[in-house]
Amino acid sequence: MAVKKEFEQAKNWYVNSYPDFRGKLNGQTDSFYTELRNNAITKFGELDFPTTKNEHWKYTNVSPLLKNNFVPASNLPAVAVNKETVESKLFTGFECHLMVFVNGVFNEEFSNIKELTNGVTVDSFNNVLKNRPELIQEHVKSSDEFVTAFDALNTAYASDGIVVIVPDGKVVDTPVQAVFINGDKDNAVLSSPKNLIVVGKNAQATVITSYSGTSENSYFSNINTEVHLDENGIFDLYKIQNESNTAYHIEHLEAYQEKQSVFSHHNFSFGGGLVRNDINAAMNDEFIETNYFGLYLGNEKQHIDNHTFMDHAKPNCESNELYKGILDDNSRGVFNGRILVRKDAQKTNAYQSNKAVLLTKTAKIDTKPELEIYADDVKCSHGATVGRLDDTAYFYIRSRGVPADLAKSMLIRAFADDVVEKVKIEPLRDQVNHLIFEHLHRVEI
Repeated sequence: MAVKKEFEQAKNWYVNSYPDFRGKLNGQTDSFYTELRNNAITKFGELDFPTTKNEHWKYTNVSPLLKNNFVPASNLPAVAVNKETVESKLFTGFECHLMVFVNGVFNEEFSNIKELTNGVTVDSFNNVLKNRPELIQEHVKSSDEFVTAFDALNTAYASDGIVVIVPDGKVVDTPVQAVFINGDKDNAVLSSPKNLIVVGKNAQATVITSYSGTSENSYFSNINTEVHLDENGIFDLYKIQNESNTAYHIEHLEAYQEKQSVFSHHNFSFGGGLVRNDINAAMNDEFIETNYFGLYLGNEKQHIDNHTFMDHAKPNCESNELYKGILDDNSRGVFNGRILVRKDAQKTNAYQSNKAVLLTKTAKIDTKPELEIYADDVKCSHGATVGRLDDTAYFYIRSRGVPADLAKSMLIRAFADDVVEKVKIEPLRDQVNHLIFEHLHRVEI
């Protein structure tokens, strides 16, 4: 009963805050999105927040998040950031189109979008909504598609995000790096990015998103990302989430793929008190390839939950999934990987592997691979293992005179390496490796 009252109080807070938020929107009141917002806040009032009684949320309790009254970023004075802060959050050593967001709002001062191939759009959601709303109208979800109250909350309160649109036949050689910097020293802030990537026929692009904080004060990043990949499109998406352990982070990603497209999602979770990633791909035609590569690291009392879904709807498609977790202190990890092979999806190849290492006796992992197969000519496999660092290998390394801390770092590096090596941008790969040891407070190798 107390939980229900708590959830109702949270819903009332966001419903009552909405008129003030809507009144502060600039240049959006006449767009198609106004109706979507209004429908979303209505739907939000009807939907429930997930509880541990929901099968897909049984290991993740969102009550701590809902005890906070997070204030929408647009309802607060803009948080000032300086050049040094922004530069400390960047991944460097390679050319990129840079987009900087502070509490989910585009910061033009520190962004640098270079010259683009004719017809390519790299811009903020707010700018596109004001200037060229027709580019995104057909791709934005309606209220009928919301799964949880968090989805509706994002649509109602979204004020910005990244928009990357690559027309047919165009290749964006330079990656787009979108840096989301969150936090406010005086307020618990709600950041609601809405990201949209559309890659046309025979087109190609790479996007890097990173999420980090500037304050130990609690904040909530509630993110929605949509990816639309047309025939023969190729798209790589890297997500590096490295926030403080007082932050809350939820992202719902939906990818829609057409014939012979290739989508690779690289997910690195290094920070956040409560983190939830829902990553879903719909394979809508033949000869599609989908790759999920993930590494999640927990320390202290972090809770990191990854839910993935591969929907094989058509024949001759392939999916590859490799997720690994390293959990220290009293942290807890959750992995739920679901593969659905529909009746018509003959000749499907689907592979899934989830492995977790517990560095302490108090760290925990809940892992649940799911295979749901309705076709008979398929190759599908899944595996899940949980254990500790290899004692035999550790003893062997120590017997060669290697110090204990360095020996453990060597084993951690070996365990994580087959996920990290999937990163195609070498400087980014090196910096991700650095974050692993920085987050675990281990000697870096």
